[in-house]
Amino acid sequence: MKIYFSTHATSLANEQHLAAGWDDPGLSQRGRTQALERRETFREMNVDLICCSDLKRSRDTVEIAFGKRYPLIVDARLREINHGDLNGLAVDVVDSMNPVRIKTPFPGGESYEQVAAGVAGFIRELSEKQVYESVLIVGHRATKFGLDTLLLGTSPEECLSRQFTWQSYWAYEIG
Repeated sequence: MKIYFSTHATSLANEQHLAAGWDDPGLSQRGRTQALERRETFREMNVDLICCSDLKRSRDTVEIAFGKRYPLIVDARLREINHGDLNGLAVDVVDSMNPVRIKTPFPGGESYEQVAAGVAGFIRELSEKQVYESVLIVGHRATKFGLDTLLLGTSPEECLSRQFTWQSYWAYEIG
């Protein structure tokens, strides 16, 4: 199975440099434009299914970009990490704490290991169905963290030490 991963389009929190976590801001106007551009990016790809987190910014990205063109699975296991008491704080403040949050949850939230386990469970269930050749997942940086640790074998430390650089999508292979 081929998995394409794309982050949600720019949210209001992104524009304010806030770590939304499980807060649920919508897309900014720029994000709505980006979502329309995603339609063009994936137009020629043979996607059988789209999956996204249940947070508004991911669902809205999918709805604007693809409408009802593809079957859709919405799943909370594809969410951004729950920063708990720190949801909504400045990104640089929250990101500075990431290395110690691999195993230890954010206060009132979750750890990166918990995020990775959720993504792994979702991917396992999806691959057990063996009915999809090509899947697009629209999620968050933490979703990519889970995919990279599971499918590429990248260490959690390495994932969190890299500067996140946006691109249209990343591709993974299972099996």
